Amino acid sequence: MATHGTGEGPARELGQGWKVSPSIVIKAKSTFTLAEINGSGAIQQIWICPTPFDKGRLFILRFYWDDETEPSVETPIGDFFACGWGQFCQIRSLPLCVNPGSGLNCYWSMPFRKKAKVTLENLDDEDMVLYYQINYALTDVPRDAAYFHAQFRRVHRLPAKSVYTLLDGVRGRGQYVGTYLAWEVHSPGWWGEGEIKFYLDGDQEFPTICGTGTEDYFGGSYNFENQQTHRYQTFSTPYSGLAQVLPPNVIYQPGQRFGLYRWHIPDPVRFEKDLKVTIHALGWKQNGAYLPLEDDMASVAYWYQTEPHAKFPPLPAVDKTGHQAPCNCAARIQVSRRIVLILDNSRQTGQGRAGHFYGQVPRSTNRA
Repeated sequence: MATHGTGEGPARELGQGWKVSPSIVIKAKSTFTLAEINGSGAIQQIWICPTPFDKGRLFILRFYWDDETEPSVETPIGDFFACGWGQFCQIRSLPLCVNPGSGLNCYWSMPFRKKAKVTLENLDDEDMVLYYQINYALTDVPRDAAYFHAQFRRVHRLPAKSVYTLLDGVRGRGQYVGTYLAWEVHSPGWWGEGEIKFYLDGDQEFPTICGTGTEDYFGGSYNFENQQTHRYQTFSTPYSGLAQVLPPNVIYQPGQRFGLYRWHIPDPVRFEKDLKVTIHALGWKQNGAYLPLEDDMASVAYWYQTEPHAKFPPLPAVDKTGHQAPCNCAARIQVSRRIVLILDNSRQTGQGRAGHFYGQVPRSTNRA
């Protein structure tokens, strides 16, 4: 038992065995090894509490399986737990839970055959405090058990008429099991007409699976709009959620931010050779045509696969705060006042938004 640690002051009258070292301090610009496990087994649960919570993109989680030198998991800590905007957001799902006040819980099964290593890098200029627990079992691992992977990506402003790539370059056999998206819109109006596409096993121009719309993929419909309040309706369920809307009291405004997740636990997307996943950022023009958007999009893709895996692309740069400035929707609305007024009028005249006003838009069908 520890005799020195972050709790030795409060425990000074009680001594060893009385919560002397409940947390660690990770120095600025340094990496700390949270766990190094030898043998065959699986990580079964992780509870972690980073402080400060609002700098989550400056704290980078990495997981290494067996003898690999490149991580199989590399993502900011907040985004990994589907809480990427630096503000608390309760998540009530099966593989990930975020609980008051800032408890991050992971239940993804993570098998390993020789060893497992988990690290956290602090990119901040200041020290951070971390409380954590990693629960694992040492046991035989079935021959056909694949390794867990998670990869973070972000595009600050999506280039015009381009698609956002959630995952690419995956080679091997495995299954895709989840998506988290942190999305900031840069234009007024509805932003979620885009299709998610899964390119499997040699697909080139056309994907094997093509979705029907962003809110459809995340388990909602018709813009996530509550028809009584005419605001976005947040929800968090075992397999999907629109868990975060910032700010929550407006709708269809530039500068709003969203946190969405979708877990493919009962319906994994299996692949034999390779995998690529993309999604559109797509809204509407006033004439009823689609409008490709140039939004700020960040994501974590979760999947299992056989090793070896392809090296991940470099992590995108973050600012010193590790999170974006507070959303100033009012200022952005002032800049685009004329557009917003047109959209507001369109609610009453029956023009200007998605299928509500233009009728059913033909959409692609899934083919599994």
